[in-house]
Amino acid sequence: MKIPVMLALALGLGGCAVDMGGFSFVSDGNKSTTTSASARVATSEAVLTPDGECQAGASLDPSTRPAPAEIAIGITECELVRLKRTRPTDVLIGESGKGQREVQVLYAEPGGREIYMFTDNRLSRIVKPGQPEQQG
Repeated sequence: MKIPVMLALALGLGGCAVDMGGFSFVSDGNKSTTTSASARVATSEAVLTPDGECQAGASLDPSTRPAPAEIAIGITECELVRLKRTRPTDVLIGESGKGQREVQVLYAEPGGREIYMFTDNRLSRIVKPGQPEQQG
């Protein structure tokens, strides 16, 4: 009964990870035992893997964030892939000096390479051939 309550609480906290642990003491006459249990639920949005697939620990209710109509600064990595309707040519995943997740998503298009740069799962820069760079 405790696990569904912890899961519901974790999902309600949206955008964070919840780590809950506890101990149970059981006494059987003159013999007692101790057991422990913990549960961890990630409620952050889905992110891209190096092979261009979306991955999430727990699926969030999509109604909490409406689907974007176009590629624009601020969308997530997986929203970009859904809007492009194809897997990226390459995905580079790293970490900034500030401990932030940084991702570069490359699409090789007929007109040249398009590079989409994300910081902590939000599109922050777009570089397309022949167009001015877009930054957020």
